[in-house]
Parts: sequence; C-alpha cells; structure tokens
Amino acid sequence: MSTVIDLRSDTLTRPTEAMRAAMARADVGDDVYGEDPTVTELQERVAAMFGHEAALFTPTGSMANVLAVASVVRPGEEVLCDSSAHIARAELGAHGAISGITMRTWTGERGQLDLAAIESMYAPDMGPFFVRTAAVSVENTHNFAGGAVLPLDDLRDLRAWADTTSTKVHLDGARLWNAHVATGTPLADYGRIADVLAVCLSKGLGAPIGSLMVGSADAIDEARVRRKRMGGGMRQVGVLAAAGAYALDHHVDRLADDHAHARLLGEALGLDPESVDTNIVVVDRPDATAFVAAAADEGVRIAAVGPRAVRLVTHLDVSRADAERAALVLSRLVDR
Repeated sequence: MSTVIDLRSDTLTRPTEAMRAAMARADVGDDVYGEDPTVTELQERVAAMFGHEAALFTPTGSMANVLAVASVVRPGEEVLCDSSAHIARAELGAHGAISGITMRTWTGERGQLDLAAIESMYAPDMGPFFVRTAAVSVENTHNFAGGAVLPLDDLRDLRAWADTTSTKVHLDGARLWNAHVATGTPLADYGRIADVLAVCLSKGLGAPIGSLMVGSADAIDEARVRRKRMGGGMRQVGVLAAAGAYALDHHVDRLADDHAHARLLGEALGLDPESVDTNIVVVDRPDATAFVAAAADEGVRIAAVGPRAVRLVTHLDVSRADAERAALVLSRLVDR
C-alpha cells in the first residue's frame, strides 16, 4: 500500500495549513507572567463555554487531569472512578506519585456510571482511621469503553448525590467535544455537572498540543502554582493556544464525520454500528497482537489495548475514502 491509514489514536493529527497560519500570526507574551494575550483569550473563552470562572492551559491532558483532581482531593484522600478510567489506567500513577491521593474503582458496563456502587463505596470523614472520599471522577467520552457517551441524566443524578454529601465531581472531558456533537448536549450543561473538568484540544480537534483545566478562579490560581512546580510553566505559548482557538472555530462540528467513519469501521468488525457512540471502536479479538500485525501488513495501523482487545480511532486526517478502505481490509481479516 502506498498510503498507510493510521487509526491508532486521534492524537496523530497534523495541523492544517490554515491552523499553521493562525499559529504563525499569533500575538504572544510571557505566560508565566500572565502576559500572553492569546493564551488568556483562549482560557477565558473555554471557561465561558462551560459556565465556569476560569481555565488554565496545559501541555497535556494528563497534566490537566492531575491539576484538576488535586484541586478537589488533598493528599491522603481518595477519588472514586471507573476501573478503566484514564486517570486510573493511562496516567502512569501520576495522581498517587505526584499528588499523594488514592483511588478506589467501580466497574461499569462500557464505562458507565454506577451510582449505586458509588453510594456504597463512599466513605465520609470518620476520624483518623479511614480514607475520606473527596471526589468522584467520570470520563466522557470514555476512552477504553470505545468512546462511549455518559448519559446526561446519569451525570445529573451524580451531581445531585454529590451535593448531598459535599463530594466534588471531576469530569475528564478529554473528548467531551465528541459527546457534545454526538448528543447535541450544550457544553454548559456538562459544565454544570462538574466542580472541575479537563478538556483536550489535541485529540479530535486536531491541535498539535494542549489541554485546559476548567474550574473556579481559586482552583485555577492554585493549579497555576502547581503547574509551575511540575515544570509546566510556559513562555510564549500563544503560538500553541492559537492552534486551539482555530480548532474550536473550525473543527468541532466536523467531529460528526469522524463518528460516521467509526460506525463504518465498527460494522466491518462485526459490531452493531449503533453501538459506536463517537470516534473510537474497541473490539475483542482472540489475539490482539496478531490482529494488529496483520492489519499493519495491509497498510492499516491500529492499536492493541489488551491481550484480546484492539482499538481504532478516527480523526481529522482520516477521510471517508480512508475509512472505506480500512473497513475492507479489516472485514477481510475478521473473516479469515
């Protein structure tokens, strides 16, 4: 094959020429001094989208999550989350190693909320003997559950329960834009669910780098200090923020194309296309490593996410023709 179709992740996108032009003309300043106007504008814009007071630009989604969770969970306290949550499985233990917090998990079907399990796990402050539950973290869309969307009503139920227990809610919204496009749910409705959240610009939206933590002004002030302590203070970073702003202007609505391409791939792999919520397909294979290797031999790059699970992710750099060609390759491999 002359062209490789890379479906390993939506982090693989390259800036479009128009995005590169926006980056080149960005007005910049030293952001450690709070003097980069492009960063400031992006932070204010994203905070307003979700109905929160402030936001903080970070280089990675993992850093945004670490900062966000640390703003609501103190050292020695715990956060509850799904057993396959990104913060538990794909951030290299950063929350414990850096922030000194612990986690307990529930297991939900396709990463869904299980409020009954959360209620049974919840541990109030019982004195100097037990770890206190400070927050619950939810992921929308859910990466390792195949881009599953969490229903808004379930999130509202969680919010209502959290209010009765003074528990905070963290929303890992790395791909929240996908949930927004797939369901039509306003971003502000998602914002009302969470005390603090993180969103990513470098996945489906196609920016080369960047995420944001969103929350109260006090939480963001604290996170700015912690970000610097972690080595995340950046200087003339407006060139990167400009890419994120361009992505918000031009690449949100087009996520619907990625969702359609993912349904095509899911069907080729024997799934009900209606079960593919957004741009991620996770499918069981008897030998994930062998299946990934066979696909690569045919010019389609996919990823193993377990010994019996493979993942495919559609994105800005995958056209309809690419998706159709990949679907043919994968359907042949399934039939072998």
